[in-house]
Amino acid sequence: MGRRLVPLTLDNLPDLPKRCRSCVFWELDPVSGEAAIKAGTPELEKEAWISAVLLEWGSCGRVVYVDDVPAGFVLYAPPAYVPRSTAFPTSPVSPDAVQLMTAWITPGYQGQGLGRVMVQTVAKDLLRRGFKAIEAFGDARWKEPACVLPADHLLAVGFKTVRPHPVHPRLRLELRTTLSWKEDVELALDRLLGAVQKEPALRPL
Repeated sequence: MGRRLVPLTLDNLPDLPKRCRSCVFWELDPVSGEAAIKAGTPELEKEAWISAVLLEWGSCGRVVYVDDVPAGFVLYAPPAYVPRSTAFPTSPVSPDAVQLMTAWITPGYQGQGLGRVMVQTVAKDLLRRGFKAIEAFGDARWKEPACVLPADHLLAVGFKTVRPHPVHPRLRLELRTTLSWKEDVELALDRLLGAVQKEPALRPL
């Protein structure tokens, strides 16, 4: 089974489930989100949000493919780009963290460890970019797929509760704890090789 995770861009946005392509729950504040839905423009607003975040901050998501079939995705960004986060009773997200907004794995691919792989991929990306943690708002009463991830699922992939709440606890994942020793060594090698590859360009001919 070949699986790969690639950065989310406007080019592969159509590979997200249709309901997720037109969902602006996190991307807009509640009033603007409702206005976009009434105007019939949520998909355009989603594209505009992804485009802006890519230009200003960089990669904000991953799409996972299994044998070239889209099997899931994850979306994340600093809380300054996530207007809805301020509406939660356990906000704000810590200043040293990036917010895990939402994620989805297609039913046929659930239970194969893809969720953990996605979180580890995001962790490696953010660690390289100088962040210390990922935080997320969980749904402690989760019943069915929704924009807010089930708190139990977040706990299962390594998150810890930092602000309890009966409905929407805020959870945190320290990036260093998510990466195995082997991955840390790979990261160190990447940095070392990157430095070695750049060095010759600094020497006079």
